[in-house]
Amino acid sequence: MKTLLITGAAGRIGTFLRTELAGKYRLRLSDIKPIRKLRTGETFMRADMTKMSSMLRVTKGVDAVLHLGGQTSQGGAEDGAWERMLPANIVGFRNTLEAARLNGIKRFLVATSNHAVGYYRRDEIIDHTVYPKPDSIYGVSKVFNEALASYYAVRYGMEMFCMRIGNVNPAPLDRRRLAIWISPRDMAQLVSIGIERPGIHFEIVYGISNNKRTWFDNRNARRLGYRPQDRSEPYAKAVLARDKPSAAAADIYQGYAGNPGGNARKQRGNRNS
Repeated sequence: MKTLLITGAAGRIGTFLRTELAGKYRLRLSDIKPIRKLRTGETFMRADMTKMSSMLRVTKGVDAVLHLGGQTSQGGAEDGAWERMLPANIVGFRNTLEAARLNGIKRFLVATSNHAVGYYRRDEIIDHTVYPKPDSIYGVSKVFNEALASYYAVRYGMEMFCMRIGNVNPAPLDRRRLAIWISPRDMAQLVSIGIERPGIHFEIVYGISNNKRTWFDNRNARRLGYRPQDRSEPYAKAVLARDKPSAAAADIYQGYAGNPGGNARKQRGNRNS
């Protein structure tokens, strides 16, 4: 059985995946926050991503890394965003990737985000080949993650699997998430492909379920064997009844972001989803 390191394991996505991946992998959980209730097959190692010594310690002896660790965007606020993102999403990501390389780990799964391409319009269908259009400093940090992953794949021969995650939840929360929702079990399937699929060099896929209203052409994930079991449409009637459409400029774009050239309005959701 392979040992999988999950950074940021105390977060929402990590918590879902612990349940879904239980028994399939030995899970080494890592976070700056303690996880006190461990299950069979889990171990915990506290680590600070901003310290290379921490990341060298937690990456040693694992078969793959699922990097969920990082700073989210605190409800869409951009004030001070760079100062929040720099330590974890830039320095911490580089430290984790470099530590994995130094410890001889080839397979590395990157939790990037739909916000790396959030300034495409909602009336467009985009695939994994589009040029990045981040909708926020958070999105910019995820573009950096994808770019550094590409560099490590070419320069060092690492096997990089970048997942532009939508929103992981048991059900879609609002109108926008009908397009970008992914169920926990579909997320776990995508993670397993990232760990097990032979021949991966550098891949970008979208972390979404089989959603009728999606803005993403996820053919690259399907090429790699992804067959989502869930879809958002059964939730659509209830969601649309409580979340009416808006003509606001921010709702033109796939990400929750303000009008280009203007100020971001107050957002209804967290920009990491």
